Amino acid sequence: MAKFPLQYLFLILFARLEGRDECKVSWCKKHGPAIRFPFRLKDDNQPGHCGYPGFELMCNERNQTVLQLPNSVNLLAKKIDYKSQSIHLFDGEGCLQGQLVNLNLSTASTFQFYPHLLVKKIDPSRFMASYALYNCSSPDEHLHYFIPCLSTVPGYQIYAVNDYSLLLTSHYLTSCTKIRNYTSFISPGNIYFESDYLILYWWKPNCSKCESEGKLCGLTNHSTGHEIECFNMPKTAKAIVNSVVIIFAVVVLTLYRAYRSNKMLKEDEVKIEKILEDYRALKPSRYSYADIKKITNQFKEKLGEGGYGTVFKGKLSNEIFVAVKVLNNSIGNGEEFINEVGTMGRIHHLNVVHLVGFCADGSRQALVYEFLPNDSLEKFIFSEGHKNHFLSWEKLQDIALRIAKGIEYLHQGCDQRILHFDIKPHNILLDHNFNPKVSDFGLAKLCSKEQSVVSMTAARGTMGYVAPEAFSRNLGYVSYKSDVYSFGMLLLEMVGGRKNIDVKVENTSQTYFPEWIYNRLYHGEELGMISIEIEEHAKIAQKLAIVGLWCIQWYPVDRPSMKAVIQMLEKEGNNLTIPPNPFASASQACNSSQ
Repeated sequence: MAKFPLQYLFLILFARLEGRDECKVSWCKKHGPAIRFPFRLKDDNQPGHCGYPGFELMCNERNQTVLQLPNSVNLLAKKIDYKSQSIHLFDGEGCLQGQLVNLNLSTASTFQFYPHLLVKKIDPSRFMASYALYNCSSPDEHLHYFIPCLSTVPGYQIYAVNDYSLLLTSHYLTSCTKIRNYTSFISPGNIYFESDYLILYWWKPNCSKCESEGKLCGLTNHSTGHEIECFNMPKTAKAIVNSVVIIFAVVVLTLYRAYRSNKMLKEDEVKIEKILEDYRALKPSRYSYADIKKITNQFKEKLGEGGYGTVFKGKLSNEIFVAVKVLNNSIGNGEEFINEVGTMGRIHHLNVVHLVGFCADGSRQALVYEFLPNDSLEKFIFSEGHKNHFLSWEKLQDIALRIAKGIEYLHQGCDQRILHFDIKPHNILLDHNFNPKVSDFGLAKLCSKEQSVVSMTAARGTMGYVAPEAFSRNLGYVSYKSDVYSFGMLLLEMVGGRKNIDVKVENTSQTYFPEWIYNRLYHGEELGMISIEIEEHAKIAQKLAIVGLWCIQWYPVDRPSMKAVIQMLEKEGNNLTIPPNPFASASQACNSSQ
């Protein structure tokens, strides 16, 4: 339910003293959004000056509040926030995406997607977005914006594809038919096609000053234009209001202190709510804890468990499955949750796991991801039955390249550079076609692309994959090259089929596996733990090993960028240069520090 400050209840009561009782606050139904200036309820016998032109609302036959938008788009009002001057809308038939296809707001419209465009006088043509609707004969996970409510007939799958996505996904549209093109003003895909409600803003009339001063806002008396002014309450009424507000504040504070048994936990909740407010425009769906229980069928099917929480299989519909990570209540300051929501809300890439939504219900937190049925890469390269696993060398090469592209996107493809800090096989999930997706952003950090280094109070990541500069600043600064190091360790493990630090190895001289790989490569020996009989497979193994050894060079400056890594992995043949011995550099670094 929309928050309605206590002070405004008294403003309504005492507005009669100002002679404005005819402009009373209205509702279409109990617990519906309060309708007051600049909005006016049509057919409620209120004079025209009770609302601002273009701000008329209606009540439908089910007593729901309706806002009419251009092109016969009628949406229901879920919440009206008069302080931020925003209105939250949804479609009563459950097909918001279908409605938004026809919505085309211009700079002359009463409502806009983002108010700062008008304030800063930004050219709106920069935000024109072209989309096309495609009908595909079957679902395709590579196409981002699926519109389920328009896909009710078997064999009729509707996707909305924007110009940017078309560059990445055009080869997946060969079995699809274009239905129509359309252009819209300010229509980001994550608002259009991944939300169940839409937020629009208004800039004129600007009643924010009245709101901040606790006054009523309305049209100026006897004005022929559309000027507005703030109306004061009578002093007696104001005194009563202040007294009641003080009493109410004391009562709330007392109840709050009694309820809050864990001070640190509540402070975490406040911080998390603030972060979520900052990322509201990114709009992964928000679920209640009751929703989470329903999605997971009361947490029936457990997929796995880790230090930060337990993962359950869930279902949004008969065809859409999800993985729900329920976070432990013991997490120190909610950092993992904030990182996941704040970071993954920015990401849309084929090789990065998609965050469907989240739950922040009091102290209970959960993250809802797309479900990937083939578990993690770790399952296939470290399994006991490694000799019999069915990931071919061609597939391993494809997986390595796709992971590299996902990491390169994190480093260069977003507005801010995203450093993952926990690249390892366990955090690489595989879809039904064994295509990899980078997951688990609990340790991630954001920085600008111009920022070459990041500050850290302690090393982040999993032992064996953490770059050496995270432990000693004498080796260099922590940067995106730390992810390159972790990726190199992952490549070497893919080649050898064992962890880089293996405590089960009987010969302790072989315990540090990357050095074992380097020595075998240098002497022209086989690299895998099993015999590679086909020459082409041997070349793939050698390529992955060479790239991996370049990535784990001891000093960050000697490691390639992920863009360069991709170029090496895409090279045909066996013409890569073997890098210098990184372990010789390690020995020199250790001797110089003594």
